[in-house]
Amino acid sequence: MQPLDSERGLIKISHCKKDIFCSFVPKHCPLCGQNLIFRRLEEAPVSIPTPFINGHREKCSFLLKPTTGTFLRGYDGRSDLHVGITNSNGLVFNYNETGVNIAEHGWEQCVSVPLIQPDMYSLLKQWDIYLEQFSAREIWLPHRYEEHFHNCYTYALTFINCVLSAQGKQQINKSEFTERFVIPRTRKASKYITIYKEICSNGLYVVDHLDQKEGTSTRGQLLKKVKSAD
Repeated sequence: MQPLDSERGLIKISHCKKDIFCSFVPKHCPLCGQNLIFRRLEEAPVSIPTPFINGHREKCSFLLKPTTGTFLRGYDGRSDLHVGITNSNGLVFNYNETGVNIAEHGWEQCVSVPLIQPDMYSLLKQWDIYLEQFSAREIWLPHRYEEHFHNCYTYALTFINCVLSAQGKQQINKSEFTERFVIPRTRKASKYITIYKEICSNGLYVVDHLDQKEGTSTRGQLLKKVKSAD
């Protein structure tokens, strides 16, 4: 498998009644060999941006990534997932069996869920203080870690609810947060992973229509992992 530039995104062209995904705009249709001439706007190639974000460039966000490796390098749809929360400088606070860790790197390819709006100035100023004080609690000591019931997702969601409570807002449970904010992004990510891997292996990926069943297997596996993120 030949890896592609993970930050460039992909290209979709439509020809021969097919959607053809590739890493660049070809001069000829890879299916019929005809010259590709795009006379109308709707015929023009479409850029498919990567759904993965450099988490260290994200302020005050919830991040999701494979525990080892990245989504586009080595992820098989069954590997464990890990989550974290960024501060205002892109440092990623995350919890595992060693306690709370503060990562300066290693989260360069993530699914990201922004947690505050840019105009929420008062919360933005307090965010780092909230996060540091929250992370120093005894409940996040290493010996408290438990893989299924007191894990990285517990840490992240508990922090989110602490912030909501401080803002006088209703708290949110894991199922609701996952369904509303995480799964819509992981659906896109799963489709992208499938297309990306096919292009790496075969040079292109072809379907009749974009909304057909590409990524079904990977998507299902990824969604299961999101709901039980370690």
